[in-house]
Amino acid sequence: MYTAAAALYPQALATSITLPMEILQAASQMASAGTRALPKVRFLLASPDRKPLTLGSGIALQPDIALCELPPLDLLLLPAIWRNPLPAVKAARVWRDLLCAHAAQGTRICSVGTGSYLLAEAGLLDGRAATTHWQYFDSFSRRYPAVDLKTRHLITQSDNIYCVGSVNSIADLMVHIVDEWFGRRIATAIENQFSPEIRRSFRAAAYQNEADSSHHDEVVARVQQWLQGNLSTPVTMAQLASQAQLSARTLHRRFSRATGMSPLTYLQSLRITAAKDLLRHSDLTVSDIAWQQGIQDVSYFSQLFRRYSGMSPLQYRQAVRGKLFNPNVTGQT
Repeated sequence: MYTAAAALYPQALATSITLPMEILQAASQMASAGTRALPKVRFLLASPDRKPLTLGSGIALQPDIALCELPPLDLLLLPAIWRNPLPAVKAARVWRDLLCAHAAQGTRICSVGTGSYLLAEAGLLDGRAATTHWQYFDSFSRRYPAVDLKTRHLITQSDNIYCVGSVNSIADLMVHIVDEWFGRRIATAIENQFSPEIRRSFRAAAYQNEADSSHHDEVVARVQQWLQGNLSTPVTMAQLASQAQLSARTLHRRFSRATGMSPLTYLQSLRITAAKDLLRHSDLTVSDIAWQQGIQDVSYFSQLFRRYSGMSPLQYRQAVRGKLFNPNVTGQT
C-alpha cells in the first residue's frame, strides 16, 4: 500500500489536486483488478485544522486528516497556488516545519506551479534545482536567490524533492511514479487513458541533479549518458561493456542493480520515447523513424513500440495527431 497526500489551502488550484488523485486511483484500480486485494494507493487530503475548506474557485473540499496527523508518506503533493502565492506562503508558516520533517524522513515531496514557493520558504530548495510557474520566474528568483531555478525545464528533481511547472507537467510526473510503483504495463495504460498527445516522458522533461538520482553508480550514469547521446547507433552489450571498461556480465549486473532494468532494455525505452516525439511532431515514415533509432528492421521496431505503448506506431500517430491537428475539431474538449 502506497500512501499519498495533498496539502490543502484556500488558494490551491483544484485541478493540481484532482488530476494526480485520479491518475493514482486509476493505477491503483488497475493494479488491484481481478483480485480481492485492497486498493494499492491511499490518497489523503490534509489541511491545517481538518475543517471543510472552500477554495478560491468555490470548490468545497472535505479534508481527511490534519497535516500534523499525517502518517509516513510515499508522496506529499503541494498544489499550485492561484495568483499571488505570498498570502498562501504566509499562512503556511504554521505548518512549514512539517515539510522539513517529511523531507528528512525521505518522503517524496512534489510542488505544482507556484507551490514551489512553499518549499523554497522552508529552505528545502536552497542549493537545489527547482522550477515554478513561468509567470513567476523573476519574482521567485528575487525572493529565493539561493535556489538554482531551471527556467527551461518543466520538471526538476533533486533527491526526494520534485517541482513541476504546470498542471500538465504533474500528469507527466504521475505517470513516472505509476511506472515506479506498478510497472510499465500499468503506466502505459494510464498514459493512454490520460491524453497521450500532451505527455512527455519524465526523462525527457525533467532536470535531475544526477543522470539518474535513484542510484549513485558513476559508471552506470556514464553509460546512461552515452546511450542517451547515441540512440541511432546500433549497439551490442559487448560494445557497451567496452565503453564502461567492464566485463559484459559485470556491467549487466551493476546496471540492473542501479536502474532496475538491463542496459539494452533501458536503451529500448529511450528509443521508444524518442520515436513517440517523432511520430507526434514529424511526417517521417515509421521506417525512417526506426532507422533514426538505430533499428533497421521496421517489423521488429513496430513490435517493440507496441510492447512499450500498447498500440502500433501508426495507431499512436493517429491518436495524437487526431487531437492535436484535426481541422474538424472546433474547440471541443
